[in-house]
Amino acid sequence: MTATNQPKFDPDYVATLREVLDIAVEQIAMEHRTPATKAMMAQIIVQNAARGVTDANALVHDAVRAGAQGAP
Repeated sequence: MTATNQPKFDPDYVATLREVLDIAVEQIAMEHRTPATKAMMAQIIVQNAARGVTDANALVHDAVRAGAQGAP
């Protein structure tokens, strides 16, 4: 996605996505809770939200799956 194609999320939705990220991070092993893994999980959440995924459980699930092994 280029800068001009990036979705515009209102502040309330951004706050919701941050909560989704926090919930997802709590579900991975402590040793994988690094800034790099958290950033990778946030990217998954934002990409999915940009594609129209609005179900918080689905967003959490995909982020947890991505972060389960930590960032490469």
